[in-house]
Amino acid sequence: MTELLTISSPAAPAAVGPYVQAVAHAGVLYCSGSLPLNPATGKIEAADIAAEVRQSLTNLAAVCREAGTDLDRAIRTTIYTTRLSEFAEINGAYAEFFPSRAPARTTIEVAGLPLGATVEIDAIIALR
Repeated sequence: MTELLTISSPAAPAAVGPYVQAVAHAGVLYCSGSLPLNPATGKIEAADIAAEVRQSLTNLAAVCREAGTDLDRAIRTTIYTTRLSEFAEINGAYAEFFPSRAPARTTIEVAGLPLGATVEIDAIIALR
């Protein structure tokens, strides 16, 4: 049986509930939803939805680095948003992080997200 390895990066915000930032198993990194929190303050400081997307993906990238991989190896992501009407802005900021190859993705509008966020992104990443 392959071991489950908990991944935690000090460069990403601490979990806001009873979960971990990510779990590595059998060559795959399963990342929990990343809120657009500033890791230093634990607060949402983004000015708009595009900035929230960038912060969420920056936080996911830090978790990936801690596991020895990066977002370029993303297999699948899910974007949860309370503002699907701003889909173009979400896509624009998201594309900045995947310039050469975008992973499979689902975007879902939800009624609410923790701490008043308008975006949360989770990911499944191939390990190196």
